[in-house]
Amino acid sequence: MCKILAMRILTITLTTLLLLVISGCGQSYNPERDKDCPGCDLVGVQLEGANLSGANLYGADLTEANLTAADLSEANLFQARLVKAKLTAAKLTAASLSGANLSKVNLYDANLSGVILTDAFLDDAILTKANLTHAVLDRAILRRAELSRANLTKANLTHAVLDGANLTGAELSGANLTMANRVLAESYVILTDANLSGADLSHADLQGADLTKANLTDAFLYMANLTGTDLTSANLSGANLTEANLTEANLSGPDLFGANLKLANLSGANLSGADLTRANLTEAYLIEADLTGADLTGADLDDVIGADFTGALNVPERYLKD
Repeated sequence: MCKILAMRILTITLTTLLLLVISGCGQSYNPERDKDCPGCDLVGVQLEGANLSGANLYGADLTEANLTAADLSEANLFQARLVKAKLTAAKLTAASLSGANLSKVNLYDANLSGVILTDAFLDDAILTKANLTHAVLDRAILRRAELSRANLTKANLTHAVLDGANLTGAELSGANLTMANRVLAESYVILTDANLSGADLSHADLQGADLTKANLTDAFLYMANLTGTDLTSANLSGANLTEANLTEANLSGPDLFGANLKLANLSGANLSGADLTRANLTEAYLIEADLTGADLTGADLDDVIGADFTGALNVPERYLKD
């Protein structure tokens, strides 16, 4: 009886081990034999340079895995765990990472073109110089993420959380940042030297953001919250800032040629030296705004509220008080 029981236990053990080998789970995972490993425990696995294109790793745990230069293009990583994983120079084009946890992941110089990161967690992630063109990041959590010099051309960042994110020098032309926001009042986004030309930032909450020397030509900023934002020497020519909140914003020296600031709130804003040539400031709030040295050639100033044109340049005569 004891021998029979022992044989049964041995049989079950061997069967379990065989199934693990066949499925590729655990440290025995061999992508050359079988790429698919949904729900597998792959913590700390070493897969540097591995070919995992099209692999099914749904819900897999790849915490602290080494995937440097690995090919994960079109892979299914839905709800996978990649905390502190190393994906430097990895290829993830068109991969599905919706709901995945990529906190503290290293994606330096990775190719994430067309990747799907809806509802993904990217807190403290390193995405410096990453290619995120056409990436889907709607509702993604990017708190304190490092995105300097990343390419986010035409990326979708609607409702993304950007508390403390660093996007210095990032390429965001044509990107959709509608309703992008901050959760913590004391946090702010860094967008110094970023290219946001033609980007959609309508209703975005960028209060206190650093947009120094940013390129916002033809950007759409309808009803955006730019309270206290630093836009020193930024290029906002042709930008649509209708009903935007620019209270106490620093707009010293920016290019606002032809910008639409209708109904914008510029109370207490610093507009010294700004180029407002042909800008539309109809019904804008300019209470205590500093217009010293601002060029208002051909500007539309109909029904502006609280404006003091002392020190302003080329104010159209019809707006000057007798």
